[in-house]
Amino acid sequence: MDIIYYHPSEPVAPWIAGMGTRLSGAHLRAWLPEDRLPADYALVWHPPAGMLTGRTALKGVFILGAGVDALMQTLRLHPLMLPESIPLMRLEDAGMAEQMVEYVLAAVLRYYRRLDEYLLCQSQGTWRELPLYDKRRFIIGVAGAGVLGQKVAKSLADCGFPVRCWSLTRKSIPDVDSFAGDGQLPGFLAGLQVLVNLLPNTPRTEGILDAELFALLNRGAFVINVARGAHLVEADLLAALAQGQIAAATLDVCRQEPLPPDHPFWHTPRITLTPHIAAVTVSSLAMDSIAENIRRIEAGEPPVGLVDRDEGY
Repeated sequence: MDIIYYHPSEPVAPWIAGMGTRLSGAHLRAWLPEDRLPADYALVWHPPAGMLTGRTALKGVFILGAGVDALMQTLRLHPLMLPESIPLMRLEDAGMAEQMVEYVLAAVLRYYRRLDEYLLCQSQGTWRELPLYDKRRFIIGVAGAGVLGQKVAKSLADCGFPVRCWSLTRKSIPDVDSFAGDGQLPGFLAGLQVLVNLLPNTPRTEGILDAELFALLNRGAFVINVARGAHLVEADLLAALAQGQIAAATLDVCRQEPLPPDHPFWHTPRITLTPHIAAVTVSSLAMDSIAENIRRIEAGEPPVGLVDRDEGY
């Protein structure tokens, strides 16, 4: 079994050793531009189009993360690059769910206990007790209810917060109110004190975090974006912060990464920035998942984490 691998920043050596251990007879190699040798599977992150073009014999392409938007954008530009018959698989967890839960909980609790405001008071030399929020009215909405979104929503509900989720189809999550489809988006947003964005990045969702959406949230709401920078209309967020419609935002992702030094986000007091670290792939767990999926394909069983090309995730 021959496997080709491409990642712009992660070394190939651990994957050669790890996949060789997990799959007997597997030979993994780093893909180079001149490589046209046969391959049964491809492991990729932001691959160049030339890596996959013409590889009609592939049994599957594995995306080394939960987000598939980079590959889908390439496929939209090069629709003949991969036949529809070749399955695309994303990582559904690989250690990311636990990290995402920790990150979102930390951000939510920071706002709920007003720790960001106390930090601002400290910077001003002000000793002032702020009133507590009423947890029953501190409604949190999780936009995007895939594997990560469902675990985040359930963890927030377990902390006693009223939680809603919104996705393309209705989900069944204990203690979480589910909203689905474009028609239920306004109802999902109405009354939210915190909006957590975990939507997939598709042409339908690009720019969804805009002035129109912010206006439907509670005045003084909080926004936590841990999905993609393309979801956010940056100028609209700055305007909503200036007007008080949005009280503060935590952004783990930006349209341009790294964020340029002159970007206004650096100097906006109520914006918290982190460098796309909310949930990173744990290589050993990713190898376990991919190896198991390859065994399923080889046995004629359907793989997990299958990407719907029409939906874009």
